[in-house]
Amino acid sequence: QVHLVESGGGLVQAGASLRLSCAASGGDLSTSSMAWFRQVPGKERDFVSAVEYASGHRYYADSVKGRFSISRDNAKNTLYLQMNSLKPEDTAVYICAAAASVWGSALHKASNYNNWGQGTQVTVSS
Repeated sequence: QVHLVESGGGLVQAGASLRLSCAASGGDLSTSSMAWFRQVPGKERDFVSAVEYASGHRYYADSVKGRFSISRDNAKNTLYLQMNSLKPEDTAVYICAAAASVWGSALHKASNYNNWGQGTQVTVSS
């Protein structure tokens, strides 16, 4: 499968911003829908945001709406997540995912993705 590598995480104070990147290698993901999920120890993997193939429609979890923005650069085969006004509850491992033939509300379900990165840690202090 195509290899996904996240970067851009770190330790920041509440109210700060970070931009995460997900670089794909070994293939072209321009025809796949892509998403960001996040996970903390002992909890399920939660949907954060997705961008739909072809339509370019963007989806956001209610908890990040208005603060986070997802985008993709197909020429660079890279997915981004701009995170503003970070809160301590945003602390998690952020994981990039890709899937073919997935659209609409199905983008919110982790089980619909078959290609995952290993994640990048985001820690927000109070």
